[in-house]
Amino acid sequence: MADAAALTEPVAPDALDAEDAKIVTLARSARARTGAAHGAAVRDSDGRTYAACTVGLPSLSLTALQAAVAAAVAAGAPGLEAAAVVGVDDLDGGFDDPGLAAVAEVTAGATVLVAGPDAASVHRVAS
Repeated sequence: MADAAALTEPVAPDALDAEDAKIVTLARSARARTGAAHGAAVRDSDGRTYAACTVGLPSLSLTALQAAVAAAVAAGAPGLEAAAVVGVDDLDGGFDDPGLAAVAEVTAGATVLVAGPDAASVHRVAS
């Protein structure tokens, strides 16, 4: 994981502001509802949210974060404020997901939150 993004120290979900806690909850729900490896949610600059999960079809493969960004862009989101990914097993080496590039392409500097499968603690991708 040489290209993995660095993460901040974890915090409890209840230490997040209400809007960030909401997208963590939406990401967790998307993962649980589908049984996917990861769930993700993004909040656009108008305050709308979009949730998605890992897509693994023979003809299409997307990370949950890529799928959530795609849903927001397809809906005409003017920009992204924040994103959250839940279900990442190993956060010790940072966070490596091609969806980070997609978030940055839409809005450089958007907050990205990452949590393990139980979402008991949440990291921020360091900027």
